[in-house]
Amino acid sequence: QVQLVESGGGLVQPGGSLRLSCAASGRRFSINAMGWYRQAPGKQRELVASITTGGTTNYADSVKGRFTISRDNAKNTVYLRMNSLKPEDTAVYYCNTYPSQYEYWGQGTQVTVSS
Repeated sequence: QVQLVESGGGLVQPGGSLRLSCAASGRRFSINAMGWYRQAPGKQRELVASITTGGTTNYADSVKGRFTISRDNAKNTVYLRMNSLKPEDTAVYYCNTYPSQYEYWGQGTQVTVSS
């Protein structure tokens, strides 16, 4: 069974940091570009960051300079380092291939930024 399992979310104060992890199992994802997505209450899911197989990264304007996506192909894992978190970053965060594939959506990990 192919799975992407997100972890590392939690409650953090504004200005704080978190590192999210996405562990893949069932197949190797080193051949895929990968992305982190998020969905806030009442909003559509959006792409936050992506990374190609070669390591080229792209970010949504709202997180540029604050978030860093990386990957460890040996561990079949993708990370999202989030610094200077803002209340508007509150959302459920998901990883998936980029472009996303329906069958790989997991449960996500909740990130709440609040004082």
